[in-house]
Amino acid sequence: MIVIIITVTILEVLLIYTVRQNYYGSLEGSLTNQIKISADLYAKYFSDTSLQENVLYNVDAFWNQSNAEVEIVAQDGNIVMDSLGVIPPGNVAINDIKDALNGETGKWIGRLNGQKVMAVAYPLKANNEIVGALRFITSLNAVDEDIKNTAYIFIAIGLAVVFMAGLISVFLANTIILPLQEVTEAAQKMAAGNFQARSKKTHSDEIGKLSDTLNYMADEIVKKEQLKNDFISSVSHELRTPLTSIMGWAITLQNVKFQDKEMLADGLGIIAKESERLTLMVEELLDFSKFVSGRIILQKTEINLALLLEHIQKQLTPRAVRENINFLVQYPEELPNFCTDANRLKQLFINILDNAFNFTTTGGQVRFNIELQNEELLFTILDTGCGIAAEELPMVKEKFYKGKSSRSKNGIGLSICEEIVNLMGGKLEITSELNQGTKVFITLPKGERFYV
Repeated sequence: MIVIIITVTILEVLLIYTVRQNYYGSLEGSLTNQIKISADLYAKYFSDTSLQENVLYNVDAFWNQSNAEVEIVAQDGNIVMDSLGVIPPGNVAINDIKDALNGETGKWIGRLNGQKVMAVAYPLKANNEIVGALRFITSLNAVDEDIKNTAYIFIAIGLAVVFMAGLISVFLANTIILPLQEVTEAAQKMAAGNFQARSKKTHSDEIGKLSDTLNYMADEIVKKEQLKNDFISSVSHELRTPLTSIMGWAITLQNVKFQDKEMLADGLGIIAKESERLTLMVEELLDFSKFVSGRIILQKTEINLALLLEHIQKQLTPRAVRENINFLVQYPEELPNFCTDANRLKQLFINILDNAFNFTTTGGQVRFNIELQNEELLFTILDTGCGIAAEELPMVKEKFYKGKSSRSKNGIGLSICEEIVNLMGGKLEITSELNQGTKVFITLPKGERFYV
């Protein structure tokens, strides 16, 4: 409203000023034309006699050309004739008369005899010499009255415009403010922890998009909260299992009856194995925490990829033999050295291969292939396991997600793998078909990371 009022006020001032200038300009032009006609008449027909004689005998010729008050001024600046008969004594030092006596058209607006007037003065010439000045004076009362009436009309129109624009502005403002207030209230509820609150979408505009975004954010937060709770429940269960075994065997071994060497060896072996399992789980959780907080930094060194792959094959072959799974590692004979974090790269491969073994049944196959491409190195891990359902596939890399399969673990392994790949500047893709197996593609950029 302030902008509208200021704009209309400025326009009103400019319009009224323009009207005033037009009125005054028109009146000035009319007086100038009339006075030039009278001055030309004097130069043609009355220049043979003196100014004083013309005033005495031919004065009617001057005011017959105009309805304005007519004054004749001598060359010394004294008024020698006034059509109203009011002749002030002495020299008249008004700018328009001075201009006229200097050969120019003089113009003046001021107050005379208590009223506002406009005067136009023009030189009177005889034989191309200035012998005096002719002055026409007219009142501006009628002109000012017309200007005032026009200004009133413009002001009334301006007030009507402000009123109408105000009504439209209030309507438009309400279409923005009310939805914004609703969105703000919904956002405040969400900020207070009520993620069941939703913003009501009224229009498909920017505010409607904001409502959709807020509602989507709340849905995602609820979903992530549920995933986190499921994750905590899963981790608690997985931590409880080895702890139960450790505690049970520790209590058993404390009993004198069960302290023969064979049972003691078995119990200590189980305790050691479960402790190692607990350690791995805790390390995985710590890694996950570091990745989420962005505190992981790759410790890059130049590594021999062939040796790393041989080590992974030797490490997992006993498990493959034990579970009767055909495990193959295939790579080109001449692999370039790779400048990266060896431990993180090994962690990446072991995590994905561990998943492949977990979901592959006896008699199945797990293959680890490496291909050299133009600017990239492609690592492919394939298994013939149970596969992943189509509705679960987009979520398997999400933090805290735990699949529906009974073999699914705590739901952070693939999240950590993706974080590692992202740190290395690559990408991780997964394709799968239920009961057909899963393929994991890890693409790492070549660039300056590889050295032959």
